Amino acid sequence: MDIIKVLAKELELKETQVENTVKLIDEGNTIPFIARYRKEVTGALDDEVLRKLYDRLCYLRSLDERREEIIHLIEEQGKMTDDLMAEILKAEILQELEDIYRPYRPKRRTKATIAKEKGLEPLAMLIYMQQEKTGNPYDFAREYINEELGANSEEEAIEGAMDIIAEMVSDDADYRKEIRALTFKAGILKSKAATDEDSVYAMYYDFGEPVSKIASHRVLAINRGEAEKFLSVSVEIEEEMILNYLYGQTVRESIFSEIVKTAVADSYKRLIKPSIEREIRNTLTENAGEQAIGLFSKNLYQLLMQPPMRGKTVLGLDPGYRTGCKLAVVDETGKVCDTGVVFCTLEHHDKEKSAKLIKSLILKHKVELIAIGNGTASKESEMFIAGILKELDTKVYYMMVNEAGASVYSASKLAAEEFPDFTVEERSATSIARRIQDPLAELVKIDPKSIGVGQYQHDMNQKRLSEALGGVVENCVNSVGVDLNTASAPLLSYVAGISAPIAKNIVKYREENGKFSSRSQLLKVAKLGPKAFTQCAGFLRIPGAKNVLDTTSVHPESYEAAASLLSEVGYTAQDVAAGNISDLKLRMKNINLDDFCAKYDVGKITINDIADSLLKPGRDPRDEMPTPILMEDVMSMEDLKPGMIMTGTVRNVIDFGAFVDIGVHQDGLVHISQISNKFVKHPTDVLSVGDIVKVKVIDVDTKKGRISLSMKDV
Repeated sequence: MDIIKVLAKELELKETQVENTVKLIDEGNTIPFIARYRKEVTGALDDEVLRKLYDRLCYLRSLDERREEIIHLIEEQGKMTDDLMAEILKAEILQELEDIYRPYRPKRRTKATIAKEKGLEPLAMLIYMQQEKTGNPYDFAREYINEELGANSEEEAIEGAMDIIAEMVSDDADYRKEIRALTFKAGILKSKAATDEDSVYAMYYDFGEPVSKIASHRVLAINRGEAEKFLSVSVEIEEEMILNYLYGQTVRESIFSEIVKTAVADSYKRLIKPSIEREIRNTLTENAGEQAIGLFSKNLYQLLMQPPMRGKTVLGLDPGYRTGCKLAVVDETGKVCDTGVVFCTLEHHDKEKSAKLIKSLILKHKVELIAIGNGTASKESEMFIAGILKELDTKVYYMMVNEAGASVYSASKLAAEEFPDFTVEERSATSIARRIQDPLAELVKIDPKSIGVGQYQHDMNQKRLSEALGGVVENCVNSVGVDLNTASAPLLSYVAGISAPIAKNIVKYREENGKFSSRSQLLKVAKLGPKAFTQCAGFLRIPGAKNVLDTTSVHPESYEAAASLLSEVGYTAQDVAAGNISDLKLRMKNINLDDFCAKYDVGKITINDIADSLLKPGRDPRDEMPTPILMEDVMSMEDLKPGMIMTGTVRNVIDFGAFVDIGVHQDGLVHISQISNKFVKHPTDVLSVGDIVKVKVIDVDTKKGRISLSMKDV
């Protein structure tokens, strides 16, 4: 297989683009580095395309490895032919390869192998080839009676021959391919109740939908229902259609026709059907998993790229009933200034004392924003805080924060290392506060699967999910850039070229030697060699560095070109630092870029990227995202009435709609049918996590805690 050609065709790219990219990958370059600093080589492929290319490259290479392995195994058996070799070389997916190899795979002791041991294979071939037009089948079978080997009668001989034929039919790659295609096209995925007990899977207690059309989230829901013993699941298809296809391929007019038909029917029902059903369900699950992973990845990207609330002192509040609400005040740099606990969520709590403590913390530390976790006791906490804010002379807002994963982080080894003297609850309150200040820097400390913007994440391939989500985090971190002098080890570990041990070494170097004053100092960090430096340097920023280029996304390999560009158009590094180069692009039109690029061995795309970086040193792409909604007063579900227009924040986007936080503790659902007056193929085409949207209340079910919302005509 020519992998370059296959990738170019699949991804609709030029072969040179693919070839150059594969070479960069094989040289050990990271995806973020290739996407940002090798645009001329790849033809400006972005991170998403590069990751698709990398995934497919790995798949195709593993396919070729398996192909070579199968060729070797069949040759060892002495059964390789030119036709078989051509078939193997032509196979484009792993399933096709395995189908071809099936007849040659060592088998456990089957009915067919037992029949072969009885010497019945020649009889099976005679019957299967169906050359005889006259006579009695039993007369032919009589010749194969061999009591010593175990074939004691004509009937037993024919029965054994049928077992061999059944396995031959089952092992035929072409038959399997066609039956699989027919089942995908005409099969129905059915689920039935496996218990009389009511459950969340009740809608699937008598359910059926075509295999070719069933939605991914239904596949995952049915799988979970089956795993939890609430559902029994099968793939059903009209057997007559499959059998007629097989009869057409295998049965010819002869005295053995009925015997062959019986063997073929047995082959399908006993061997092929269960196998194809497993394969189809596996494929449905894999496809559903990939779609769910894709949706999870989009949601995670939007969540991580939420704009930071810079320069604010935040009071984080982790709500609770019996154990109280844990407090942590963090200053504008994220440093913890104070901690405490108040009891304010139950009737018998001393709320006056709690209010006094919170007011004192607000005044003492000049708190501007209160972050309240949205978990247990959050509604009571919100009402309590809203009451306090009304009594203050200064303007303080509060914001509900998705605390998914906060408990995971606070009990982790990482949190214990970061805050060894804090309780688990104090760490959680600190994490909640910091999530407002810099969502990306805080959320990278948590396993992406625990962040709460996915669906059925525990039911999919965990290795694949971790790889995909890790790629999203890596993309976000490198898109934003990282402050080398303040970043935590977890954040640094997502920077291109920096492993977890090197990230710890960077922090250790910083602690022992003080702040970094230049990117070149990175080469003094233990285990961070020239190769790692090349990969990571451009993504690390040093605000206030002597060399202004160290504050930008310009890579050190392009410093000479950047300095020369400024000189050519009459600017200095001081002009960049002062932000006095607004007409840089205009001045660039007065120089011969072709000659300039040739002189400094740099491409036009890179030069334009350098110019953009110089125009906006320290630029943060998150600043272009919608800012979070800050609140002053509280509402409850009981306050909602159909027809009310609300402003909310999209918290999660799923296959059938989106959940929107409208400030009443319970997120409301905008069903896909209520997103727009126009047809919406998928909610992600219109909505993203973090979007600020206007919605209309359609229905409120306080007993079930459900809110139905619409974005139509709002």
